[in-house]
Amino acid sequence: MMEPFLLRALIAGLGIAIVAAPLGCLVVWRRMSYFGSTVAHAGLLGVAFGIAFDIDLTLGVIVVSLAIGAMLVVLERQPLLPVDSLLGILSHAALALGLIAAARLSGQRLDLMGYLFGDILAVTEGDLLWVYVGGAVVLAAIALFWKTLVAVAVHKELAAAEGHNTARAEAALIMLLAFIIAVAMKVVGVLLIVAFLIMPAAAARPFSATPEAMVMGAAGLGVVGTAGGLALSVAWDVPAGPAVVVILSAFCLASLAAAFSLQRR
Repeated sequence: MMEPFLLRALIAGLGIAIVAAPLGCLVVWRRMSYFGSTVAHAGLLGVAFGIAFDIDLTLGVIVVSLAIGAMLVVLERQPLLPVDSLLGILSHAALALGLIAAARLSGQRLDLMGYLFGDILAVTEGDLLWVYVGGAVVLAAIALFWKTLVAVAVHKELAAAEGHNTARAEAALIMLLAFIIAVAMKVVGVLLIVAFLIMPAAAARPFSATPEAMVMGAAGLGVVGTAGGLALSVAWDVPAGPAVVVILSAFCLASLAAAFSLQRR
């Protein structure tokens, strides 16, 4: 019989994998991985915020992540700096501020390595509530805006010409991304969450004929990768987050190799 903490870890990981699949596909299509990195790095600042104000740490991370997401929505439209330069500045500034804040909270109990690399085996029932209730909200929002999100991802100017509200779609995507990164941070950690988002989508892409097929493929690979990474973590006594990413990396390499082989025929 599976230990309760292992069962909770598996349930949390599977929920995150399913919710992350459509967002990961949109991130890959839009080439937005740096947006995800910026929000993820701000997550550590959210942990410090939660400890400092004695609130639930997941709630603290969500508040800070959504604030950073809102800032990105505004700043990406400014003409002074290229977006990639701006994101690089914000990403590393947020990570540095988070590390400094964590160091200043030396009197508090803070598992820094757990937040950097994930600690899925420590998932609680409260964390599961965040994952599944929050995940249901995210999936409902994605379903509501799906056609517009896909249209903007494929060709922003054409989507605008067809009457889609591209500004609202971009803002919605960034805020949904910020929310799910905040919720998933405990599973794979600050430094690896973006890989968890984009790797299943990247592995599914070469063999997907439609956007919906790519989402289903990414979800399946994410589920298998999460379960396999958790098993690897328990068997070898290694951090679960990196173990999941190693499995997903193998899927990406195998997918690219298979696609390259088929192209050469």
